Amino acid sequence: MPTHLSRRTVLGLLAAGVPASLALSACGTSGPGSDGGATYWFLSGPPQEGIRQGAVDRFNQANPDAKIATTTFQNDPYKTKIKTALGAGQAPTIIWGWGGGGLRTWVEAGQVDDLTSWFDQNQKVKDKLIPSSFGPATIDGRIYAMPCETVEPIVLYYNKRVFDDVGVEPPQSWDDIMALVPRFNAKGIAPFSLGGQSRWTNMMWLEFLFDRIGGPEVFQAAFEGEKNAWSHPAAIDALTKLQDLVRARGFVEGFSSITADSNADQALLYTGRAAMMLHGSWSYGIQQEQGGDFVQSDGLGYMNFPPVEGGTGDPSNAVGNPGQYLAISSKASAEQKEVAKKFFSTGVLDDQEVKDWIDSGAVPILQGTQGELAGNKNADFVTFVYDIASNAEVFAQSWDQALSPTAAETLLDNIVKLFQLSISPQQFADGLNAVIGK
Repeated sequence: MPTHLSRRTVLGLLAAGVPASLALSACGTSGPGSDGGATYWFLSGPPQEGIRQGAVDRFNQANPDAKIATTTFQNDPYKTKIKTALGAGQAPTIIWGWGGGGLRTWVEAGQVDDLTSWFDQNQKVKDKLIPSSFGPATIDGRIYAMPCETVEPIVLYYNKRVFDDVGVEPPQSWDDIMALVPRFNAKGIAPFSLGGQSRWTNMMWLEFLFDRIGGPEVFQAAFEGEKNAWSHPAAIDALTKLQDLVRARGFVEGFSSITADSNADQALLYTGRAAMMLHGSWSYGIQQEQGGDFVQSDGLGYMNFPPVEGGTGDPSNAVGNPGQYLAISSKASAEQKEVAKKFFSTGVLDDQEVKDWIDSGAVPILQGTQGELAGNKNADFVTFVYDIASNAEVFAQSWDQALSPTAAETLLDNIVKLFQLSISPQQFADGLNAVIGK
């Protein structure tokens, strides 16, 4: 599979989006200062933070004269913080990100280095990674980021115990979802948990509904700048169905004040106060770590999003994350850049990191890991994730990462209003049509 991909091809591959907020505080710092060593910012929270930090610690131990200092941030504050730092010429040496539209803006502003020639000179590093992971790292045929970490599709989770108690089966269609809503509400159980204050969690619903009803072409048209693309009949149908679910009390009461950063949405699922939740595959590791014996005792069910009656989208299609991405600041010193590149070649996805990701229930973006996945304690889930990634007819990049930052911010703002029923589907479409191509 080629790694120099067109914009259309990128959307047909395996990058979850995370929204911005105005908070700028860091969660913690570890390691040496920036005097000669490299700096690296990434997201906090279990279990990912510990795995990332472990890789850095092992690299620092092996390279005492070329260390990396780390700083961690919560999900929502990070994007604004890194944007501000890049604009001020004060970015860390190594910039953790999601690729796609955000990376494009950094490239166009000259804020990150072109890594194409480095990958050409380090073919072994390139060859060990899943080829499709390079899609969101590639801008106009040039590679500007190192793919890393894991494949992360969005998954429909459900609490098996709640389903058994209510006497119902997991949904096999959209009609099934709508039929389950009153059954759970009648028992005082929220049909779906949702961290709606975080905005990007709401977006996952539209990504699947657009796809299942009209196929990937519906969003693709908006992505490519087609006039009035958001007003496509399938888009209006998807927006309408979403509001039907809100009006039917499909989501937990007060969802618009629940944040994903707090993991309160996931606690609602594993404590049985909610029956289902649409979330990234990384949620498995969080529920395993924080949910007591919920995961270990086979209380957690999972599936791909079901089809919508009459829809034309392939039910194997997925949205999510083809990997995470490490760029190098163009403002870093030559010495710092060399440390970063050494980390890329020897520290990223070392044997221990690969084991740690699989132990957390995640699937590394390395090729040839099927045997390790099958032999792991999380074999059922990681094999499920691997199958989604490998069998999806289309595995699309999340919208707020595929779009430009301007269009993405308008998207997220309007999604909040849509879920709050303060705008109509057509008003949502009009708002997004106005920023197509911007």
